[in-house]
Amino acid sequence: MIRQILTRVGLGVVTIWGVVTTVFVALHLVPGGPAAIILQGGAGGGGVNPAAVAALEEELGLDRPLVEQYVVYLVDLVKGDLGNSIRYSAPVSEVMAAPFGNTIVLVIISLVIGSVVGIAFGTIAGNWPGSVFDRVLSGLLSVAVSTPGFVIAIFLSLFLGITLRWFPPLGFTPLEDGIGAFLWHAFLPGLALSFGFLAMLGRVTRTSVLAVRREDWVRTARGMGLSRPRAFRRHIFRNAMNPVVTVSGLQLGMMLGATVLVEQVFNWPGVGLTLLNAINGRDYPLVQGIVIVFAVVFIVSNFVVDLLYRFLDPRVKG
Repeated sequence: MIRQILTRVGLGVVTIWGVVTTVFVALHLVPGGPAAIILQGGAGGGGVNPAAVAALEEELGLDRPLVEQYVVYLVDLVKGDLGNSIRYSAPVSEVMAAPFGNTIVLVIISLVIGSVVGIAFGTIAGNWPGSVFDRVLSGLLSVAVSTPGFVIAIFLSLFLGITLRWFPPLGFTPLEDGIGAFLWHAFLPGLALSFGFLAMLGRVTRTSVLAVRREDWVRTARGMGLSRPRAFRRHIFRNAMNPVVTVSGLQLGMMLGATVLVEQVFNWPGVGLTLLNAINGRDYPLVQGIVIVFAVVFIVSNFVVDLLYRFLDPRVKG
């Protein structure tokens, strides 16, 4: 078990190194170089003074050989230094701290909503295949999984926010002003973010419950007189959850990517909106830092899911 964990940690480190290297190379391959892109400002840009480009390259250390820049960058990363934001003139880690916390809140809300609703819908549909419940819930899950997240976000903002006035259509309240007001503003973005997750979880749960229900040992238990609810609690539900746990870990990465558009729609100051502003402002150290943190979160979450999967199903050893 310890050997398997160490192997997974090693693979995770190699994967993170691959992401870091890819991001570093990609940002240095842009035509004109990072310094010229930064000085051009917004999209389209324009001509820039070569002297200004040379001065900025010297200030950022971009005039040194690429290999030397790469080694320095890796050493700084190991020390926890993601560099300094050009736009905010502050360490990237400090710029990201508050937005990252705001995004984590949205992700937690969407995980709770998606897990409860998705597993409930999938369980009901899987236990009564072909019924009215199955057809209605499967139809709703299909609509949710095929609708882009930003469309759902706009619909929720217009319908629940502006038409019904149940929740703020956009905006943000700092946590210092009260946790109630903070969560009230966070609910709609979190709900919008949860749709793709709950739809995928619901479909996987339905398929898994159906498959386990058809297993010989479940039919044997039912034939020996075990009631349907007891057979579900003892034999079906736990075994049906194994693929659901795996899909949950993979969906977390998709959810982090979806925050970019959802936070833009609701003007929520999370890390997704920060990433979008960093791209528009050519703040490439901040872009690098956010992409690397996204990759680390995705790899760590999948590592935790792997451990949880082994706990749920001890037969899994490879």
